[in-house]
Parts: sequence; C-alpha cells; structure tokens
Amino acid sequence: METSNFTTALLQGHSITFPESANTREYAASLDAQDPLAALRADFIIPTKASLAAKSIPVATSTLQTTTLRNDSAQDLTTTTTTTTTTTNNADATTAEDNEPAVYFCGNSLGCQPKAVRTYLAAHLDTWASVGVQGHHHGLTASPLPAWQDLAAQASSQSAAIVGAQPDEVIIMNTLTINLHLMLASFYTPTAQRHKIICEWKPFPSDYYAVESQLRLHGRDPAASLVLVQPDANALIPTAKILAAIDEHADDAALLLLPGIQYYSGQLFDIPRITAYAQARGIMVGWDLAHAAGNVPLKLHDWNVDFAVWCTYKYLNAGPGSIGGCFVHEKHGAVTYSDGVDSVPMFRPRLTGWYGHDKDTRFLMDNKFRPTPGAAGFQCSNPSVVDLASLSGALSVFNKTDMASLRAKSLLLTSYAEFLLDGILERYEGAFTVLTPRNVAERGAQLSVLLRDGLLEKAGDFFKNAGVVCDQRKPGVIRVAPVPIYNNFTDVWKFMEVLEKAISS
Repeated sequence: METSNFTTALLQGHSITFPESANTREYAASLDAQDPLAALRADFIIPTKASLAAKSIPVATSTLQTTTLRNDSAQDLTTTTTTTTTTTNNADATTAEDNEPAVYFCGNSLGCQPKAVRTYLAAHLDTWASVGVQGHHHGLTASPLPAWQDLAAQASSQSAAIVGAQPDEVIIMNTLTINLHLMLASFYTPTAQRHKIICEWKPFPSDYYAVESQLRLHGRDPAASLVLVQPDANALIPTAKILAAIDEHADDAALLLLPGIQYYSGQLFDIPRITAYAQARGIMVGWDLAHAAGNVPLKLHDWNVDFAVWCTYKYLNAGPGSIGGCFVHEKHGAVTYSDGVDSVPMFRPRLTGWYGHDKDTRFLMDNKFRPTPGAAGFQCSNPSVVDLASLSGALSVFNKTDMASLRAKSLLLTSYAEFLLDGILERYEGAFTVLTPRNVAERGAQLSVLLRDGLLEKAGDFFKNAGVVCDQRKPGVIRVAPVPIYNNFTDVWKFMEVLEKAISS
C-alpha cells in the first residue's frame, strides 16, 4: 500500500494493517522513498554517533568572507567581514557508520538544529557590526531579518499558521513559564466564589510551580484551590473525566489550565471540546502547548481558546532555552478609547512593560501606556534579537510545508512504530507497555513506553552504544518521538532493532 493510502485511512480515523514484510529495513526504506517530505531532512543538522560521543568542540576550519550590505533607506554601502566556520570530526578516529546521522528521537525535548539558524544568526551579527544601534529601526536588504524592532512581529507572523491563529493574536516573547505567569496575572481573577484552578494530575513541574505561586499570591491555599484531575489505570485522562471535573467545579472554578499534549503519557487532549465545555460554564481556559506547537495542527482562534503558551525548542527547533510563544484571543486583545486617541485607553488588565506600548509612540517616553492591540500588547521587555533570529531561521523551514502535511506523516510514523513495538511484544511478552493512546487522533509524534522493571538503564546503554537518542523518564519510561520534519521510517526501524536487542540480551 502506498503511503498516501495509509495516511488517508489514518486521517479518516481508520486503522491500517501493515504487511508481514514491514518488519524489515527494506520496507522502511520503501516508505522513505514515497515520503513527499523527505527533502526536509536535508534542512537539519542531525547529530552523528561520533559527534554524540565528542568531549570537545570538533576541529574547526575558519575562512573569511567579505559581504556587502545596503540599508533599506539607501544609505552608504557597508562592507563587513564574516568568519565562516566548518566543523569536522577526526576521520582517523571514526568510521563511515559513525559519521552517519544518529537516530534522534528526542525532538520532544530539544529539536535538531535547522541549517537556516546559522544563516539568520550571521545576518544579525552582520547587522550589528555594520550599523550598530540603527539596526533597531533599519533592516538591511541582504538580510532575511527586518529591523530588530520588527523581528518579534515577523516571528509571530511565521508562528500564526502553526498554531491556527490570526497574526495579531500571537506574540513571541520571554520563555514559557514567564509567559504563563503573565497570562495567569491577567486571566486568573479569583473571587470569593470562583477561585479554583483545574489542572491535570501531573503538570510539568514548572507549570505546577507557576500555578501554585499564583494561588499563593492571591492569598489562596493550593490544597483548597487547586483541582488535579486524576488519570485512569493507564496514566490517561479520558475527556469524559475532564468534563466531569468541570461540572463538579462549575460554580467555584475560575480557570482551566491543561497541556495540549501531556508530556509524560503523550496524550493529545480534545482542545476544542474541552474549551467550549468549560467556557459555557463561565470558566476561563488556557493551554500549555509546549508539546503540541509544531507537532499537531491547532486552531486556537477558531476554537475560541482564551490564551495559550508554548516553548520553541522542541518541535519548533529554535535551540535550547529559546524564546517562547503566546496566544491571546482577539476578544481579549482589544484596545478602545472612549473619547478618541487622546483619552485613557481601555484594555484587559495585565502586567505591562514598554514593549507592549504601541510602537508608533513607544519612543516618546511619556510614561502614558498605550498598549498595542492584540497579543503584542502583553509584551514587557525588549526581546533578545539573538533568540528571535534563531527562531525566525527555524520557522523558515516550516514555510516549505504545512501542519496538515506534517501531521499526515507523523500519523504514519507513529503507526509504523506501534506496529514494530507490537511485533516485539509478541516475541517478548511483558517487556513493556505503551502508555500513549492507541487511537492516532489522541496522540502526537510521541509514544511513551513503560519498560519492565530494571530495563531502563540497560536500554539506555544499548541506545548510547548504537548512537540512538531518546528521552528517558525514571523509573521506566522512554519517550519515543519520531519528528516528521526530519525523522524518517528507517530511523524508526533502526530504533526498534536496538530496543529489541536490549530486551533480548
């Protein structure tokens, strides 16, 4: 069966049957040969077995290149000298196999480096070197970057389609937990009657700390004001259980905060249904999309989500600790003036800073805050241009595809991984349990596998020796994440071959 038929069946909610020959490297290669997104892999630098074992930066060869740039405003030509660095491994110490791409299944923790990032960062450095402070207001025609002051807007525009938002509903700023605090400061407005926050049983620790601290800042005891929805026996939370919790606390909950995809189990929640259900009962709704942005198609505007936050170093591949993203629905971003633009603006209360001020009058320094309409009005500080340049470069790869295409490939990747896992279980009963939902509509690019007691460390050693990278969560979970924008079906087959060797040894 061709991959197009597979993915059509999956997108329509049907199960698929792989042939017996699917448990071979040749079959995996045949799927790769049919993959319409295969060329995107060349846009990324995937670590090798040799580079993963490196203890120092590889040998570098530097060359000097002279570049001529011209300002958009037709000012004088500026000539800069750029150092281009090419890294190489010691060929005498490695084999050809060692220098092949590793099996990198850790994009749910840190995505691989897009090659475009180096280009975008170099463009920023060239701008800084050439025109100094003028880079805030004047872009250079040879650069993929606009003026620094407009770079957050560019990255926001690049992100809008990925999360299903209007461009002015997205702002790129800060990091995830800081953005969550900013959103909670604006959207968590407890009263004597409504003061509870509903979360899931195992929030990512940073989210839990943020929610707990916000409750305490409002004088609330988390033991009384924090509702944690517990999972079933399989570490999953059925939608019905979330809806029941909403009903139970319909009169005393102020906010519902859930992850789009639960980081431990890999479960994808029914965002539109849960959002509508909670809002119909007067509850504000926010989503942490750290594991969903760039992973699954989202329609935040159409789903009427109040706010959402996400990081950009996982499926968006912007680099470790990279700048975060934030969605604020247009209904919450409006700015009005009762008596014309010279009157006091009316807007949703929030923590404010000067970069949330309207750009046209930001530099008047008159201390009269006039927020930019939309999500941009929630900005506080001048954002890091280095971070924005890195993200903009990473997002440029997404311009070559769309979330529907990535989702179609992802469904097939995880289904193939599931097929191979089931084959291993037939041969080694009880070796592990797959925690992630079997229904492809309820998961993203991650399969969480709970290994039998004592197997995690052993599997980790096999992965390390074979040049395989995947996330491990003690005491026994490995999170297997084949990312469709750079992973392929041969990666999946290789991974399962190593896992089976670890189980059988």
